[in-house]
Amino acid sequence: MKTSKIYFCLLAVVAAFVITSCGSPVTLTSWKNPADNSKISKVVVMPLFDKLEYMRPFEQSMDAYFMTRGLKALGSLDILNPNIKYPVSDIKKKCDSLGADAILVFVYKGTDKSESYVPPTTVTTGGFGGSWGGGYWGGGSWGGGYGNGFYGGANFDAPTTVTTGGYWTTTSVVNLKASLYTKSSKEAIWTGDITVTDPNYVDQSATRIAQDIYADWQKYNLLKYPPVKK
Repeated sequence: MKTSKIYFCLLAVVAAFVITSCGSPVTLTSWKNPADNSKISKVVVMPLFDKLEYMRPFEQSMDAYFMTRGLKALGSLDILNPNIKYPVSDIKKKCDSLGADAILVFVYKGTDKSESYVPPTTVTTGGFGGSWGGGYWGGGSWGGGYGNGFYGGANFDAPTTVTTGGYWTTTSVVNLKASLYTKSSKEAIWTGDITVTDPNYVDQSATRIAQDIYADWQKYNLLKYPPVKK
């Protein structure tokens, strides 16, 4: 009985942690040039990161999401050599030759870190061998209540106390700047300031970023073709 109560208590603590940890890890603050009415149908995703091991999964995940929504997409590593520094004019020519009408550029703007203290939390269970009611509330299906035989033969177990917390946590917020260029514009027609909180996997973060960006482009009517219905 005591073991099962401890296990249940630990499950409750874990469940509470998961629920409070499931908030959105990505935020997007965007701007759209109101004077530009360009619409895009095929975009090249170009993350200007220092490490290729970050670039490739980032590009692949974003491309995959855009494609499922009806927007054609290519990764820069699929069309450019990462060991060559290309002039901007050459990049535009390459994109034009592939039928792309837009380039989405990502720039890493640094990581902010902060520490917070999680105070101890104490949960006490036990003291009754079952629930309130026993035979009165359904023939003892809840294991009895208080009263030692009067309401189903409950036992008065000693309370069990479980303490969690009492530690420091570090939160990392990655900052990105996204800019959308079209071949008909000299300046970015759309920009987005993006934050990713405690990213664990590049591909998962990229997919979530792609979802937010695509929804934002829909809002601004930037897409040439109607989106694919879910």
